[in-house]
Amino acid sequence: MMIAKKTIKVLATAVLVLSSLSITAGGDSNNSDNDGGRVNTKKEIEAYKKHHLADSHDFNLFSYTNSQNERVHIGFPLPVIVWTSKGLTGFMSSEFHHNDDGHVIVEKGGVKLAKIHSKIYELDNGATEISFDEEHHATNAHKVIDFSITKSVFGMLLAGLLMFFGFRSLGNSYKKGSIPSGVGRFLEPLVLYVRDEIARPNIGEKHYRKFMGFLLTVFFFIWILNLLGLTPLGFNVTGQIAVTVCLALMTFFIVQFSGNKDYWKHIFWMPGVPVPMKIVLAPIEVLGMLTKPFSLFVRLFANITAGHAVVMGIAALMILLKSKFGTGGATAISFFLTLFLTLIEVLVAFLQAYIFTMLSSLFIGMAVEEHDHDHAHDGDAHGYEDNSLV
Repeated sequence: MMIAKKTIKVLATAVLVLSSLSITAGGDSNNSDNDGGRVNTKKEIEAYKKHHLADSHDFNLFSYTNSQNERVHIGFPLPVIVWTSKGLTGFMSSEFHHNDDGHVIVEKGGVKLAKIHSKIYELDNGATEISFDEEHHATNAHKVIDFSITKSVFGMLLAGLLMFFGFRSLGNSYKKGSIPSGVGRFLEPLVLYVRDEIARPNIGEKHYRKFMGFLLTVFFFIWILNLLGLTPLGFNVTGQIAVTVCLALMTFFIVQFSGNKDYWKHIFWMPGVPVPMKIVLAPIEVLGMLTKPFSLFVRLFANITAGHAVVMGIAALMILLKSKFGTGGATAISFFLTLFLTLIEVLVAFLQAYIFTMLSSLFIGMAVEEHDHDHAHDGDAHGYEDNSLV
C-alpha cells in the first residue's frame, strides 16, 4: 500500500513538472487570426469539438490569448515515436508548437516531419514545406508509421497503472485479514458485483471462474477510461473506434476459442430442425456470430462519443447565447446544463462498462453452455403426447 501511494505521488509530480515546462513554451506566435485564435463562431466550435474528440500527440489543458494577441497553450507534451524512411525517430511533441495544420516543420533523423490533423507526415525529398490540394490533402508528403505515446495511449497506460495498484492493494489487504482496507474497501463490492451479478448468472457456476480475470479487466478498464474522459485532461479513449474494436475483438476471440462442440454444432448444423432448414440457418448463424462484436464496439464508441459531443455543445452555449442573454446569463445557463449532463455522464460511464461486460459474459456463456439434446428431445416427445391426449 505504501509503495502504491509513493508511486502515485511520483506520477503526479512528474505530470506537474511536465505541465509547468510546457507552460513556459506554450506561446504560439504564428497565429494569423485577428482574434488571437479565440473560438467564437459556430464553425470554430464544431472544429474545436472534432479536434477534442480525436486523438492527440499532447495534452492541451486550456489556452488563452495574451496581450500580444498570441495564443498560449497550457499543457504538457508527449513522446512522438515514428518510423520514417530513415528509420526510427523520436522527439517530444512540443517541437510542433501545438501546430496541427502542417506549417511547422520538424527536422529529426535526417527527415522533415509535419503534423496535419493529428497525423504525422514525412515531407518528400527536396520539399521544404507542405503543399496542399483543393481538399487540403498533402501532395508532397506521406504518412509515417506512428508508434507515439498519444493522449489515448497515455490514458490506457494510466488506467492500467491505476488497476494494477488498486488490485494489488486489494490483494495485500486480504493477507492481513478477511476484511479489506484502504482502496480494497471500494474495489471489493465491485468485484463481487461482477462475479455474482454478471459472471455467474451468464456463464454458470462450472465455468465462470475461468473468465473472471478477463471480465474484471474489461469492466474496470472501460469504467476508469470513461471516468478519465470526464476530467479536464480531456481523454476520449473509449471514443476512439480503434480501441473499442480491439476490446470487442478480444471478446470475440475468447468466445470462439472457448466454444464447445455444442456451440459450433448450433452454428453450422442446428439440431432439432429439418436438413433444409439447417442449410438455411447456417449462414444466418455465422452472420450473427460476426455481428456480436460489431454491436459491442459500436455501442461503446457511439455512446461515449455522443456524450462528449453533447457536453461540449452545451458548454459552448456560453458563447453562442452571449448576444441574447449577456455574458452572465449565458454562462449560468451553460454551467448548470453542463453540470447536469456531466452527472448523467458519470452514470453512463458505469453503465457502458456494465453493458460491455454483461454482453461479453453472455456471449461467453452461450459458447460454453452444455446442451442436453437427448433430454430436450424426450421433453418434446412428452409434450407431443400430452397435446395429442388433449
